[in-house]
Amino acid sequence: MAHGIPSAVSGVNNSLDRSAMTPTQTLAQFVVNHREADLAAPVKREATRSLLNWVGCAVGGSRHETVERAIAALGPFSGPREATVLGRSERLDIMLAALMNGITSHTFDFDDTHLRTVIHPSGPVASAILAYSETRRVTGAEFLHAFVLGVEVSCRIGNAVYPSHYDVGWHITGTTGVFGAAAATGRLLRLDEQQMTWALGIAATQASGLREMFGTMCKPFHPGNAARNGLLAALLARTNFTSSNQAIEAPRGFANVLATGRRYEEITEHLGSSWEILANTYKPFACGIVIHPTIDGCVQLRNDAGLRPGQITSIELEVHPLVLELTGKKTPRTGLEGKFSVYHSAAVAIIDGAAGESQYSDDRVRDAVVIRLRDSVHAKVGAGLHEDQARITIRLDDGRVLEKYIQHAIGSKARPMSDATLEAKFRGLTDGVLSNDETDRLIKLCWNIEMMGDVADLARAAVPAAAVGA
Repeated sequence: MAHGIPSAVSGVNNSLDRSAMTPTQTLAQFVVNHREADLAAPVKREATRSLLNWVGCAVGGSRHETVERAIAALGPFSGPREATVLGRSERLDIMLAALMNGITSHTFDFDDTHLRTVIHPSGPVASAILAYSETRRVTGAEFLHAFVLGVEVSCRIGNAVYPSHYDVGWHITGTTGVFGAAAATGRLLRLDEQQMTWALGIAATQASGLREMFGTMCKPFHPGNAARNGLLAALLARTNFTSSNQAIEAPRGFANVLATGRRYEEITEHLGSSWEILANTYKPFACGIVIHPTIDGCVQLRNDAGLRPGQITSIELEVHPLVLELTGKKTPRTGLEGKFSVYHSAAVAIIDGAAGESQYSDDRVRDAVVIRLRDSVHAKVGAGLHEDQARITIRLDDGRVLEKYIQHAIGSKARPMSDATLEAKFRGLTDGVLSNDETDRLIKLCWNIEMMGDVADLARAAVPAAAVGA
């Protein structure tokens, strides 16, 4: 098992040359030496909110056909069944559990978002360290600290290569998430500075995920794969499995090969004094983040005017260029494709006044009323609009014209989800998977994770009693 692996191998020099520290080494040194006691209360609070949101998304997505197919394919080949798939009865080896929980937590596209980079940071990091935490006792405080450090690593590397890395087609959640998963797991493994540097290098050579996969089962596979590969990287590094000490910044390293622009100061400046998790946000809608301003505006117009689909002759959208690039599917055929269609999302926002998971089912995408309204939606790039802004114009059959400008979408840092709305979202996600009592207990454990003596209790609480007895 992982906890039985020796922390060093005889004959290997594990000291770093501090006279010329690279960004990779600086990041490794920070992760190894940062003190749990130095985490400020606001940082820990946002980390707790992030974990609550992640657990809800993972449990909620656990019965999706994406997960069913992945478990059916890989479950028979599992090693020791030490770890939990949240929301399910199956136990798998820690590598497969990390993979599955990363998949489940991103399947609904309802997880958290670091808006500056559009990274979904929690999935890769939390999935890796929760799986490892079922092999040895990890306290809630240790878990939370490792989680914060992992998110910091993912997002700082993302800051350094965004937007060019994303623009050329890499799914940044997968490519940077592997670094965060490796760092967080390495922290729990108590890697030294050289081993942590190697762990980041092993992560770098596994970084992957293509934006071409958006709208398919491979998109949630990316954070799952990042979780598994990051866990693997840390475990290999613990045995002094070597890699480059400059894996991020070397001429043939991650940033130079996978991006056309890079800013290494984003990795190293203000380490420990500014925290990326404080910029984390949570989705009120179960789809690509760039569609949220459009949905927000359509829901508001629908509710304010009491709109019905039959009244509407056209819906005109002005949006940021990324909206058309990422979510320009005019005729989605499946629920997963619907999550990347601003046209479908505008239609269901008007018809249902919502954009939850039920609005992105295969049946909803193929509904005749939805299709008729979707066909009346027209979108174009709006001059000067930011990613969380949109203008919506709805023309009615009686000649009226309704307009709405969204400056900041709900769920953004300017209009954040409250603790109460996060809990309501959690309950909606777990409905039908956990009982009300089980949900209440799991929410309480998430809010109080820092006080837990063994984080494995959280994983066990995310399994429905009916599944345990099956």
